[in-house]
Amino acid sequence: GNTSQIPMSKRAAEEKSGSPNKKAKAAEASVDFDALRSELTDLVREKNCGPILIRLSWHDAGTFKAADGSGGPRGCMRFSTGESTHGANAGLGVARGLVDGIKKNFPSVSNADLWSLAAVVAIKEMGGPAISWRPGRTDSGEGDSVEEGRLPDAQQACPHLRDVFHRMTFSDQDIVALSGAHSVGGMHMDRSGHMGDWTARRFNFDNSYFEDLLNLKWVKFTNDKGNVQFKSERGTFMLPSDMALLDDKKMLCWVQLYAKDEARFFQDFAAAFTKLQELGVPAFHSA
Repeated sequence: GNTSQIPMSKRAAEEKSGSPNKKAKAAEASVDFDALRSELTDLVREKNCGPILIRLSWHDAGTFKAADGSGGPRGCMRFSTGESTHGANAGLGVARGLVDGIKKNFPSVSNADLWSLAAVVAIKEMGGPAISWRPGRTDSGEGDSVEEGRLPDAQQACPHLRDVFHRMTFSDQDIVALSGAHSVGGMHMDRSGHMGDWTARRFNFDNSYFEDLLNLKWVKFTNDKGNVQFKSERGTFMLPSDMALLDDKKMLCWVQLYAKDEARFFQDFAAAFTKLQELGVPAFHSA
């Protein structure tokens, strides 16, 4: 879709009218982004925290609603109320704590830019694609949190995934490509109510998620929190929303392609992730 046609939120309209945007531009100009990338790279190496940094950026941006321009990457989870309290964001205080130490050295970078760049650095550091990134996201106020329920429910199938992602202007192909981020990280019963790692190498960003979805034998079970999951003979785990990609022809064709062609997965993931991180940001979509 043509992102320039996305309606502007109240925040966007205010920014377009002048002063906050000028202030943001001046703040950006004072940030040494090479030094910031370097500190984020060190953080990912030292703390092995790449996966949760990706999740922080995705849960900030993945609230976007094209119909009214609300949500999107704007750092709302930094407040103790609103989005930080949503069930889907359980455990993300850990990620914010990790990057807050770096924020002190770069006081003029917005949280939304910091979180999005941290994810980009994490993906590259774990062996994934280089993702196009630019500064320009401004942080919104405490009252700008959106309602709970805009992020995907892992217990649901493709109709639900389409509701969530099409709301952000993503295609079926984008849904599958972005799902490939499950090649890294793991699930925590105390956070999401699910357990285990998706793949055998949780810090390697590659196309193994798609290979495993297609090629391993998955056994359905109900975990201790009463949620359905799937377990492989390797001791890796999938969610109903992962397995659903195999049950829909329009999704399955992309799973099959990415399992065969990691370079194509990297290309499509990088494009979708850049789009995700720029949803509804006035600096990137104003006429």
